[in-house]
Amino acid sequence: MQLSLPISPSKISTVFPFHYSKPPLTSHFHSPPQQTHVVTCVNSLKSTGYLSSIGRAIDEEEEYRKARAAVARKGVDLEGYSIEGVSVGGHETCVIIPEFKCAFDIGRCPSRAIQQNFVFITHGHLDHIGGLPMYVASRGLYNLKPPTIFVPPCIKDDVEKLFDIHRSLGNVELNLDLVALDVGETYELRNDIVVRPFKTHHVIPSQGYIMYSVRKKLKKQYLHLKGKQIEKLKKAGAEITDIILSPEVAFTGDTTSEYMLNPRNADALRAKILITEATFLDEACSIDHARQHGHTHLFEIIEHAKWIRNKAVLLTHFSSRYHLEDIRQAVLKLQSKVSAKVVPLTEGFKSMYT
Repeated sequence: MQLSLPISPSKISTVFPFHYSKPPLTSHFHSPPQQTHVVTCVNSLKSTGYLSSIGRAIDEEEEYRKARAAVARKGVDLEGYSIEGVSVGGHETCVIIPEFKCAFDIGRCPSRAIQQNFVFITHGHLDHIGGLPMYVASRGLYNLKPPTIFVPPCIKDDVEKLFDIHRSLGNVELNLDLVALDVGETYELRNDIVVRPFKTHHVIPSQGYIMYSVRKKLKKQYLHLKGKQIEKLKKAGAEITDIILSPEVAFTGDTTSEYMLNPRNADALRAKILITEATFLDEACSIDHARQHGHTHLFEIIEHAKWIRNKAVLLTHFSSRYHLEDIRQAVLKLQSKVSAKVVPLTEGFKSMYT
């Protein structure tokens, strides 16, 4: 950003005192005349507004630099996971975690989602589910194996009808494994990862998902045994280990903040990463307005911050009315209330300076 400051020739010597010279050393500590001249120059600059103009220009340049950096960044690295995607309230939500080979919701099917083997649908609104037929068709086009798509049980029949319509319209095969997964049920993605839905509160039926890592731990009664003794028990068919589930990532989808107050959702608030919506960020939209539309206001997350035990919080689903600068200010407000690292997913948003 460039700033043009009109300076007349008569003022050049005042603004830029090139003829200032170092005063000779003396035994007295009197201020040299040149120092008075510099003070006069600074006061002159202040009175003419040049310094304030320069200050504003520097601040705007810094904001612009931050905005450009935010636009260029396509994802975030949190707690060992690379998370990317787009989530703009009412437009599109698809959050991708390559380490799990999964996408939470599918939005309009961004190209990055096609490589993911699993999709977890939180509810039936188009900005979260609209790209499903394209996702399945694209995987077929690239000869990728049929994906597994998880949906709330109450919408499974309608999702099947959606695929039947597209099969008929396009006279194409759309191969997939459609799984109805209810709150409280567990599904094994692989031997070290399972997923469980949890209850959320939107204007239509909805649910979030928690990804758990799975590890085996030797039972306490066998800790004193040596290797050969443990091996003997295993050969005898004894169950010598406990299964330990650790919540890694929780994704809310669209919901009011009520999910934060449900004791059964405690794992969502102690997972390493909480990916939660924050549709509204300021006083322009009230908390009541957010609740009526089945969404969460930033002020509610701040109010319930004491329950957050996550190591990182990824905020998503901001209203399209906001700019990057608004989002950054919102992050700072929440960051001051929690020990978790707070990060926004900003792809799709613009700076107020562009």
